[in-house]
Amino acid sequence: MTPSPLPVIRLLPKTKPQAIRRGYPWVYANEVVTDRRTRAMAPGTIAVLEDAERSPLALVAVNPNSKIIGRVLDSPEAAHPDQDWFAKRLRKALSLRERLFPTPYYRLIHAEADGLPGVIIDRFGDIAVVQPNAAWADVLLPHLTAALADVTGVTTILKNAGGRGRSLEGLDDVDAVLLGDAPTAAIPVEMNGATYMADLMGGQKTGLFFDQRPNHAFAARLAQGARVLDVFSHVGGFGLAGLAGGAMSAHCVDGSDPALELAIQGAAHMGAGDRLTTTKGDAFAVLTSLGEEQTEFDLVVCDPPAFAPSNNAREAGLRAYECVARLAAPLVAEDGYLVLCSCSHAVDLSAFTGACLRGIGRAGRRAQLIHTGQAGPDHPLMPQLAESGYLKALFFRL
Repeated sequence: MTPSPLPVIRLLPKTKPQAIRRGYPWVYANEVVTDRRTRAMAPGTIAVLEDAERSPLALVAVNPNSKIIGRVLDSPEAAHPDQDWFAKRLRKALSLRERLFPTPYYRLIHAEADGLPGVIIDRFGDIAVVQPNAAWADVLLPHLTAALADVTGVTTILKNAGGRGRSLEGLDDVDAVLLGDAPTAAIPVEMNGATYMADLMGGQKTGLFFDQRPNHAFAARLAQGARVLDVFSHVGGFGLAGLAGGAMSAHCVDGSDPALELAIQGAAHMGAGDRLTTTKGDAFAVLTSLGEEQTEFDLVVCDPPAFAPSNNAREAGLRAYECVARLAAPLVAEDGYLVLCSCSHAVDLSAFTGACLRGIGRAGRRAQLIHTGQAGPDHPLMPQLAESGYLKALFFRL
């Protein structure tokens, strides 16, 4: 094999290469020889990873400033990524989404699982929102942008720099318009018969959470004629799905006035504005207040932000999930439904289920677990990377 012109990083003798050979996508800083040459590499450098015996293992993107010093991109003999390299991966990802969804509203790239480590791309018709959450993607953003426009035909591409991963990689938090013109208002997105208003410039993450789509659909099946409470509702995710499913009423609770205003706009767009009410406030305080008032709902959904964004926060996160379940369970009418969600990758399904059941039990309720949901198929799992299976949704009948 002709030696690669690319720089090299090498695993320490104690580090076994089997995980990389079997598809694991990350190389940690304590697993490689971090000599002066390696430490001097600019974040985003493309290099060849070798094992301790100098056998090539993979083409990797290097960031000496990150705990994940290497992200696997390709086989070791592959060339430096260019526009054609990005286009090949984008076409593969697009072929799956076009088979799954009749309209171009979905997550197009789900990071490692779609072969672009650290990269998130959500598509909203002719607009794509890119989160380059790793240094290599930031460096090669012009190639990615050109390939994205060519493969999908989108006319506007926005860079969202709000991802937590960017700070861990030492990257800036500056949003940008990479192609076309930025939208001047929220755009309507139809899913499961509901209409969501996505603020692509000022909203959370990329503006809308596509991952809950199948769980919204399941909740809608439980909502016919129901009184729905949607806590941590963002732009009305489960509340609007419930209205689309024939709910008698939906009440959305969130800490953001702009998010609730978008929920109101979505309900109006659906012709259901008279069935939606909202409360701005701290979710725990609102749940406590509703409990003191002995208010009941037929379907209660709690979809909080990640309470355990890292392993260090795992135990505190589990206590928070238990607290949510304890406060929410008394609000559910007899034979009603409680939906509890977690997007914390540090909390696995078993631990999350245990926390929820403890909370329900402390509230004096008994539960049947009727359905367990995960992210939709536009958020594929990478089997070698447990973190990619972050979303869990538990549907209980109380």
